Order: sequence, then C-alpha cells, then structure tokens
Amino acid sequence: MAMIQGFNLLGNDQAHTLILGSMPSVTSLAKQQYYAHPRNAFWPIIAALFNQGVALDYQQGQQILIEQKIAVWDVLKSCTRQGSLDSEIEKNSITANDFVDFFDVYQGIGRVFFNGGTAESLYKKHVWCALPVSNQTLNYIKLPSTSPAFAAMSYADKLAAWAAIKGMAE
Repeated sequence: MAMIQGFNLLGNDQAHTLILGSMPSVTSLAKQQYYAHPRNAFWPIIAALFNQGVALDYQQGQQILIEQKIAVWDVLKSCTRQGSLDSEIEKNSITANDFVDFFDVYQGIGRVFFNGGTAESLYKKHVWCALPVSNQTLNYIKLPSTSPAFAAMSYADKLAAWAAIKGMAE
C-alpha cells in the first residue's frame, strides 16, 4: 500500500470555525476535493444550512465556507490505508497535521467540529497532548460523520446535528 497525503486547508485566516475530518476518501483524493464521494452528506448539508438547500458545486461550496468563516481540514497529514474506510488506516503509518503551527496562524479559531468519531479520536491521540492549554480549551464538538459508510443515522438527523455549525458560525 502506498502512503496517501491529505489536502491543504480549505479556508483562510479569517476563519473562526474549523471542521476536521480524518483523511480524504479514495474518491476525494482522485478528484482532489474534500468530501467528493457523491453519497457523502457534507456538501448537501452545507447547501441546506447556508445556501437555502440549493445544490453547490465544489467552488461554490468553498466560497460559502470562506464567507461563513469556516475552515475545513483533516487531522491526518498522511497515512497508509487500503480503500476509504477509517478502520483501514494503518496505525503505525499515521502522521498528524501540525496543529500547533496551525493555531498560531489561525488565531481566530474558537470552535472545532469533528466530522465523526474517528476524526475526534485521532485528534485526541495524535494532536491533543502537543497543544498549548489555550488550544485545549477551545469549544470542541463531535458531529455525526457525513460519510456514506455511517448509514446508522438518516440524512435528516445528520442535518439536524450539523445545524450547530450554523448557529456558531454567525
């Protein structure tokens, strides 16, 4: 298996909210776009919350997130993984993104939302202990994964949970 590399941050230094995934899927990596799998609920949720439900292409979605001062990134910078499932990430291959430097540059971030439990657990295991206390006291919230692999929750229930980013983004 080859080492896979995550993406650069989607957003800018005006962001006050950060959404963290684990690592892009095979489809996302092939398209070089966050949440590119057609059944991933991320972009439909963003459209429902910030674009009156009107579907967004990738560029429009990026622009809306920037306007809402929301950044998107992944916990992992690189790893080895067979397929797209987080459960297939080889634990000894993990390199986390540099969040100490990130929070030095993006000082306006006050809220961090995890797109699913794996993103949260990877962050706690590979990032948390290296952070200054000021970054450990940010508002951290786990949201249900938008991945199609998380089929235990309906789209409507995911949307209801993800509405938390809208109230906090204003």
